[in-house]
Amino acid sequence: MTGRTRFTGGPVAPRIRTALGAVLIGFVGLLGLTAVVLTARHGSVLPIDRAAHTWSLHHRPAALVTVARVVTATGTGVFPYAAAVAAGLMAGRDMRHRLAYAAGALAFLLLGQALRFGLMEAIGRPRPAVGDWATHASGFAFPSGHATTSALMAGLLVAAIGHRARLRRARATASGTSTATAAVLLGCWAAAVGMSRVLLGVHWATDVVAGWLFATVWLGLGTALIRMALPARLR
Repeated sequence: MTGRTRFTGGPVAPRIRTALGAVLIGFVGLLGLTAVVLTARHGSVLPIDRAAHTWSLHHRPAALVTVARVVTATGTGVFPYAAAVAAGLMAGRDMRHRLAYAAGALAFLLLGQALRFGLMEAIGRPRPAVGDWATHASGFAFPSGHATTSALMAGLLVAAIGHRARLRRARATASGTSTATAAVLLGCWAAAVGMSRVLLGVHWATDVVAGWLFATVWLGLGTALIRMALPARLR
């Protein structure tokens, strides 16, 4: 009886429900924030956006701007896609699985970017005034592409590190500590990328928050689908 319960995925079911719940909460939050921004488009900028933007304009010495430019550069270009491939290669147990996971991670990131771009074009929120920019930017503002991409990349890397630790049959404590440390470090990096966009004056604060929300939704959905589709031995 015990073996049958384990085989049917009894312990996995709560994790699937948790992931789906996170997706639902994320969608509600994202839709709510989108509604606020859509309303704000016909009036003044949201107070929190104006306050954060004004603060950044008065608190960005040259050295900090240089650091912010370096940090923000890691959230775009080739780097995120290379990291997604690296995450897939890290997660696989052999060459066949590694290549499959790498392709899956890259497709996951690309599809997420396509959906984010569609949302951005549909909402069409303008960026702050060009005169306030301390770096180059293009396209509409909501949600922030850098914030979304860096958060997705951090999530993929954390998942890969955790999966690799389980494959190596590491002790539960050591595995959990390693994954938790990676999650904290990568989370701080993703947060820094998002905040750099506000500091550099190319995004409103709610653009960045929306990017983080979007990434959370997409990662939660991906986690739920993987847990339902993959055999238990490959999770």
